[in-house]
Amino acid sequence: MGTTQLESVQEPKYWHLKTVLSEALDSDFAVGEVLPNERDLAARFGVARATLRQALEQLELEGRLQRRRGVGTTVAPPRLGVAVATAQHGWAGGDTDEAWQPIECTTAAAPAAVAVMLDADAEEAVNVVRRIRVAHGQAVAAELLYIPSSSVPELSAIEAPSGPARARSVLRELHRVGLDGQDRSVELGSARADDAKELDRLPGAPVLVVTTRYFTAVGTAAVSVATYRADTCRLTFGDAGALEISHDEQERKAS
Repeated sequence: MGTTQLESVQEPKYWHLKTVLSEALDSDFAVGEVLPNERDLAARFGVARATLRQALEQLELEGRLQRRRGVGTTVAPPRLGVAVATAQHGWAGGDTDEAWQPIECTTAAAPAAVAVMLDADAEEAVNVVRRIRVAHGQAVAAELLYIPSSSVPELSAIEAPSGPARARSVLRELHRVGLDGQDRSVELGSARADDAKELDRLPGAPVLVVTTRYFTAVGTAAVSVATYRADTCRLTFGDAGALEISHDEQERKAS
């Protein structure tokens, strides 16, 4: 990696540095290779460490770099194409779908925003299924699926222990429900501690949060909140719905 003079550049220094680093990643580094530490990189390019961090964060967001626990910053492999859309009247991740691995099922009140989508009372307990999505042997998404008891009326008759077995029982009952449609939104977010641990990311790392509402003739049957790794995933939506980009004052959102 050579030294580059940045003083005469009119664009923000971190943005130009990002471009220089990106070119160096293509020519000087292999996938999985660990980058020099921040102090050495900042000295090599003659920039403040704060400027370097901005450039590295942008490259991580673009999927060029990964920050790994106990390893450091490494060159990321090409992003995986992950199909998000399903047939309009089908559930995502059936109980026989090996891509989604059920982890746990608990009963708890849904977050306020999810309760509104479910048309549920704020204190109403719902089934919460946690799943991990695996692609090419790598965990790429963690999901919380919120299911009111009205969507799985026969569940009480099923004797299922806790953990994955209970989750599979809930999912099996849910998949008996006939769907009328679904809608989906995508937004950029930061990994929470529990998601970061399961996805082998650092807390606060950039993620893509995909929220899906599943509809029946009588209302919302379930809400899925899935957190995808932004550094390794390229989400594809297929024909199930157009992707519309809108701009908010503080975030870019796809729905």
